[in-house]
Amino acid sequence: MTEQMNHKQSWNIITLFLVMIFGLTIATFVKPDTDFSESENRSLASRPKFSFASLFRGEYTKEYEDYLTDQFVLRDQWIGVKTQAERLCFRQEINDIYFAKDDYLIEKHTGSFVSDQAKANISYLGAFAEQCADTYGLQHLTVMIVPNAVDILREKLPAFAAPYDEEVYLQQIREALPEESWFDASSVLRSHKEEPIYYRTDHHWKTLGAFYVFAAWAGEQGLSEVKTEDYTVATVTDTFEGTIASKVGTKVKADTIETYENKEPVTYDLTYNQTNDVRSSVYQASALERKDKYAYFYGGNYGLIEASTDAHTGRKLLVIKDSYAHCFVPFTYSLFDEVDMVDLRYFNQSLSEYMKKGDYTDILFLYNASGFAEDSSLIRLTT
Repeated sequence: MTEQMNHKQSWNIITLFLVMIFGLTIATFVKPDTDFSESENRSLASRPKFSFASLFRGEYTKEYEDYLTDQFVLRDQWIGVKTQAERLCFRQEINDIYFAKDDYLIEKHTGSFVSDQAKANISYLGAFAEQCADTYGLQHLTVMIVPNAVDILREKLPAFAAPYDEEVYLQQIREALPEESWFDASSVLRSHKEEPIYYRTDHHWKTLGAFYVFAAWAGEQGLSEVKTEDYTVATVTDTFEGTIASKVGTKVKADTIETYENKEPVTYDLTYNQTNDVRSSVYQASALERKDKYAYFYGGNYGLIEASTDAHTGRKLLVIKDSYAHCFVPFTYSLFDEVDMVDLRYFNQSLSEYMKKGDYTDILFLYNASGFAEDSSLIRLTT
């Protein structure tokens, strides 16, 4: 009797296992594809088109694997379960994320800085910078590649971590640029590494880090002497859980988001994508009610945002950027009459033609290191 019960229990377990495996697989294929992950703030892989050529090249299987990974039913919940199980085994690195000291989640960026794309982007930027130096003068061109937390906060990383690819890559970029166009954001941030200059749950730097770099840059450029006491700092949320937290799917201590308001503010208008969408503030309060709270700055990513200020300095700045610029650029409004931001990932015009019409006095190229290395749109710098 006992043997029969054990046999029946074994079959019940096998049946349950098969139902789970096949049931989840069928559910994955039946459910509609999800285009965008709000928790990770990125587009998800879509079902690849089959061809024998892509199959023989190995592209189809790789793309299909990415598709299944992104579209698996209850994906976010499974990520969280997997993370919890691995943490119980004392894993300090999961999904390319370090569980670091002081509750920091820090991305490794494995392979980002040695890829063909990363190498090509250096050549694109070098050619663009040479052209800008000839047109605007070296004193009016700045290339600012902001290091990621994995480089600056290396003392917080687990003992086995080796975050040195990024530092080598930044030096390669610097060597490819015209002399004096490089701004050393790394040194500024390292001098403040004990302060909260990066989010613990997100891949961006905090406004405090951007402020320190802005103050150093403005001083070096002879634009202004910037002091902390010139600004009023306010915390607008303490419930921000960013994209890195979403990648590991576990509950962590939330971040705060701060704003810095100049005590002698300038007024400005922001025109989005050359449309009738005109706003009078960088800060979009509605974003604080959503998952992607970093969209509080400008409302998210746009191809073109043109700011007209009442600074009356006679200078116009063009910023070619990724989203690291969003908490940096508002500081520049007191120094320039016009500040235009171009994000090549979403910009559908010719950059060279747009620049010809802009009558700019200054050019700032501002990216984070991994974002620069991975951006496939930077070929447009040379077209």
